[in-house]
Amino acid sequence: MEINEYLLKLFQTLKDMEDLNLFSDAAKLSKTEFRLVREIVMEHEKGNGIISSELSRRLGVTRSAVSQIVTKLEKQDIVKRVAAPNDRKIAYIQLSDRCYGIFEEQCKQANAIMERVVEELGTEKMKLLISVYDEFADALSRARTAVQN
Repeated sequence: MEINEYLLKLFQTLKDMEDLNLFSDAAKLSKTEFRLVREIVMEHEKGNGIISSELSRRLGVTRSAVSQIVTKLEKQDIVKRVAAPNDRKIAYIQLSDRCYGIFEEQCKQANAIMERVVEELGTEKMKLLISVYDEFADALSRARTAVQN
């Protein structure tokens, strides 16, 4: 395979992986909404709040996109904006009580689908997939650094 073919195959693989969906068609949250809620949950479990700009950074989307998602989820009573006690310019994004049930339901769906995939492929292939990906990511990082210098 030539370098160009590797590159094209890599781009197609990345697109295909991005399009993977671990949720049923009846899922309440889109993949991006689920990721946003997951970030809020993770911070909440640490006893922290999270603001839109941090969600934007973690999700790799613009602050405007996060604002639109948060506004949509607010209308559905899934999240709420809460002003910081010491700075009214800062709003933390928090989950509504209703959201925890929705989030847990989708986690169960994703876990059930992933369990079936692991059953089909086996744990060794899954570990190999993750290991090879990690090696690839490290090699890519080193190559980018070498080419940039």
